[in-house]
Amino acid sequence: MTRLGASVQRASALLAQDLSSDTIVRQLLEETGARRYLDLTDLSPAEQAGLIASRAVDVLPSVEKLAERIGSKGALHIKLGIDPTAVDVHLGHAVPIIVLSRFQRMGHDVTLIIGDITAKIGDPSGRSSERPPLTDEDIARNLAGYRSQVKPFFDFERVRVRHNSEWLAGVTLPKLIGILSQVSASALLQRDDFRTRLDAGHGLSMSELIYPVAMAIDSAEIDADVELGGADQLLNIQMGRRVMEIYGLEPQMIVTMPLIEGTDGSGAKMSKSKGNYVALSSPADDVFGKVMSVPDRLMEPYLRAWTEWTDTELAAVSARLADGSLHPMDLKKVLAGEVVAVLHGVEAAMAARAGFTAQFSRKSFTDVATLPEVGLAEHGGEGIATVLSKVLEFTPSASAARRLAKQNGLRLVMETGGDQTSVVLPEADALRPLGEVVAEQLASAGGTPDGIYLKAGRKLALIRG
Repeated sequence: MTRLGASVQRASALLAQDLSSDTIVRQLLEETGARRYLDLTDLSPAEQAGLIASRAVDVLPSVEKLAERIGSKGALHIKLGIDPTAVDVHLGHAVPIIVLSRFQRMGHDVTLIIGDITAKIGDPSGRSSERPPLTDEDIARNLAGYRSQVKPFFDFERVRVRHNSEWLAGVTLPKLIGILSQVSASALLQRDDFRTRLDAGHGLSMSELIYPVAMAIDSAEIDADVELGGADQLLNIQMGRRVMEIYGLEPQMIVTMPLIEGTDGSGAKMSKSKGNYVALSSPADDVFGKVMSVPDRLMEPYLRAWTEWTDTELAAVSARLADGSLHPMDLKKVLAGEVVAVLHGVEAAMAARAGFTAQFSRKSFTDVATLPEVGLAEHGGEGIATVLSKVLEFTPSASAARRLAKQNGLRLVMETGGDQTSVVLPEADALRPLGEVVAEQLASAGGTPDGIYLKAGRKLALIRG
């Protein structure tokens, strides 16, 4: 039995038990957490390819070809390119890093390409307009925090880090023209985002057209066997295969990762601009609470994306959910614990679990002594969305608060004698003054409650006055 197989056997025994038990959950987090550092070199080429494919959208030309290349070459050269476009890194960015770690632990050679040249062009993937280029100062600032933020997912002591300025800065015009002369312009223009912009009467810059070629030169210069990237990078990575042929090299294989849906359940991918993300630098309690706020349907894709669970284990908990022997809330707490554990450790995960239970599993909110408060005297004239974003900082923006209301996640809770009445506030109420909405609900209730609370997703605040 392989080391991974033995770990799965131990974890599967735990997954069959009571997942509401702190003792069982702690043992599970310790087992799956240790798996993030597990030596996978005893897996056969077919098992390696299968494990990679189980979390991929595309494996091109095929999973079988990947297994064949592993079998014939042994240690492959794996590439992941990163354009340092932001200071904060979120869980969505961790998805390819986790798969890169698996390749690394299988014994393959990994190169992380820092796109300090391509970042100045700007990746146009999925964009409706050209992205502003970054300056050297932007790049340096963004790179400074990247390594520390993704370090929990990846062993930087066993990776080569290269900057593509090492070769792209020296590419002469004759060499670039020689490459471009063998690349079809129609291939560059087939992108959906380019066609959409052209159909709308918007222009394209030559730098955007050259971006995939510049990225492809990276693969040729390091002679990559496999390139990883998000599913939205497929056309860029395919260009790498073409340019490697131009260089006279064996074309790289392609492994693309899914784009993870954001925590708001709107269907949009996780991104900072939409406020539906979990930052890797967030405190343990915030990470736990944010994961607990996601719709139940996101549990499986999140477990696939950020844990070391195998398909066997996912199938086991899915079967338990289906037959009613496992409550979705218990599984979601395990998921939240998994995410916190990788970022902050098992002890922090268990503490966050206990804190969440103490705050949100009590019958009476009056038992919770640490709730934030908002006073009607001071903030009653402000819109609820403004209160949530600027006063309580429950949401990153007023628009995010409105989206939460649209998803029935905004509530006013009135408590009397330990009994609670929860009123779902419509999206229109998110724009109205807090005091006005509270007054209407109190009048409708026909009494004075012991406490009145504003609830946004899983976050709760006491209303005073």
